[in-house]
Amino acid sequence: MLKIDIERPMLTSEGKKILKVCLEIEDRELLCLFGHSGSGKTTLLRILAGLTTPTRGRIVYNDTIWFDSDKKINLSPQLRNVGYMFQDYALFPNMNVEENIRFAQKKKDVAAIENLLALFDLTTLKNQKPLQLSGGQRQRVALARALAAKPTLLLLDEPLSALDFEMRIALQHEIRKAHRLLNTITILVSHDINEVCSLASSVITIQNGEILAQGHPKEIFREGAFQSSSQFLHEISALSELFLG
Repeated sequence: MLKIDIERPMLTSEGKKILKVCLEIEDRELLCLFGHSGSGKTTLLRILAGLTTPTRGRIVYNDTIWFDSDKKINLSPQLRNVGYMFQDYALFPNMNVEENIRFAQKKKDVAAIENLLALFDLTTLKNQKPLQLSGGQRQRVALARALAAKPTLLLLDEPLSALDFEMRIALQHEIRKAHRLLNTITILVSHDINEVCSLASSVITIQNGEILAQGHPKEIFREGAFQSSSQFLHEISALSELFLG
């Protein structure tokens, strides 16, 4: 289980806000963070990965304290063992596919790399550089690299946003595959309701750093769990009618 209770100032389209997150995420859950750009989704992922530090609070994964402002504990990203797939994939242009994936390993394991290449249909592309690949192929490389370290937590920051509709649908299967392979917690950032309903076992909606609702995607989007929130929730309601009927 992942327990989060943190605060950190952040800059939004409406000015300075405080990111406030207090939640518990069960093991093997595929959770989606849903909201507009600037709502705090990526900031939360960076905090969990250890790349951004909260001003106060606590993060505990199972029995291990990752962050505790009172006890002055702040584990490094390496000690948290988080797999982070960035929105722009962040592949190394000077490395080929195999080298990009191997880079994430703590200890060299040739068999594991070969398994990942096969799992994501990358074996024939292992000697290609990122610029020689299509968007979908780069996505698969980035996902394989995120899995190479066998992370305890998988973070995916809008991994399908740069792809066309058909490719997005096809590669949702790869994300499900990755989640099942790890058998741990996966947190996915998205602002696509169709994607959320297809992938997530639960969803958190967030606006200006505050959590508005949490639950199963169809319950959240269909039942209008946001009656207290304004234009953002009106847009969600309209989109949910379009996608859920």
